[in-house]
Amino acid sequence: MGIKPDHWIRRMALEHRMIEPFVENSIRQGVVSYGLSSYGYDIRVSDEFKIFTNVNSAIVDPKNFVPQSFVDFKGDVCIIPPNSFVLSRTVEYFRIPREVLVVCLGKSTYARCGLIVNVTPLEPEWEGYLTLEISNTTPLPAKVYANEGIAQLIFLAGDGVCEQSYRDKKGKYQGQTGVTLPRIEQGGER
Repeated sequence: MGIKPDHWIRRMALEHRMIEPFVENSIRQGVVSYGLSSYGYDIRVSDEFKIFTNVNSAIVDPKNFVPQSFVDFKGDVCIIPPNSFVLSRTVEYFRIPREVLVVCLGKSTYARCGLIVNVTPLEPEWEGYLTLEISNTTPLPAKVYANEGIAQLIFLAGDGVCEQSYRDKKGKYQGQTGVTLPRIEQGGER
């Protein structure tokens, strides 16, 4: 298994629409950086946020998630309350190749401020806008800047093509278009 370099990422983005919109260079001046890097791609956070709130005193239950646990917000800067989190999505839309698994790591600029980005792997043949989980681990409010870098994607090529992709499984988050809340499939296992 190997990590894919910048020229592979560029080719896949331009010829196969793996990343749209695609920024071919690293944009750094006056912003949290984003765009193509040596062995990855720095993704941007959109201006759509769902800010977690405990106003309704709901229990966080992934099998029975209460959407009222979030307040919708749209803007250039999102303030994350102390010891809380927000959901957002990427500016970029992804189409992951069948022989590739993508992992996401938070950017050091935010990590050094106590903000942690958690994203599960992008599985082979997954497609959509990536939902981002951004946690504020500090006792103070924290800012996140929309349309700027938030995390880096690393593209890992498998030693062979998988037998069953995310698309084959008809994954529950396939083709998501906005900030997507937790889902549990109903009925029997597939």
